[in-house]
Amino acid sequence: MKAVVDTNIFIGACLGTGAASEVIAACLRHQFTPLMGTALLCEHEDVLERGELFERSKLTKDERSELLDIFLSCCEWTRVYYLWRPNVPDEADNHLVELAIAGGADFLITRNLRDLARMELRFPQLRVVSPEAFLKEL
Repeated sequence: MKAVVDTNIFIGACLGTGAASEVIAACLRHQFTPLMGTALLCEHEDVLERGELFERSKLTKDERSELLDIFLSCCEWTRVYYLWRPNVPDEADNHLVELAIAGGADFLITRNLRDLARMELRFPQLRVVSPEAFLKEL
């Protein structure tokens, strides 16, 4: 099973949020294969530099960076050759759908269900789900 893990899920895991942490743990146990691409990696790295987001985190900056490295070691690198735009109301989320389609993902795991569920183009094989719904699928 392949999935795109949105940055908000990885951030949730860094903050110790239950379902988000479980999704990342499932990845580290090789229960599914997360897809990673250039745009998503840049987004992860950018957000991890925003110290104000992690004031409540139990993880230090170095620990968050190490968790990202471990997560990346489980990811399947995926190149995106085709852009499907316009598609999602928030332009910044289009890269997630493009990565999912390029890598043949079954799931896009996100907390941003409202925007991603309103895709103009439909991809029947791709399910946009919350981390809680994804964990039920495992």
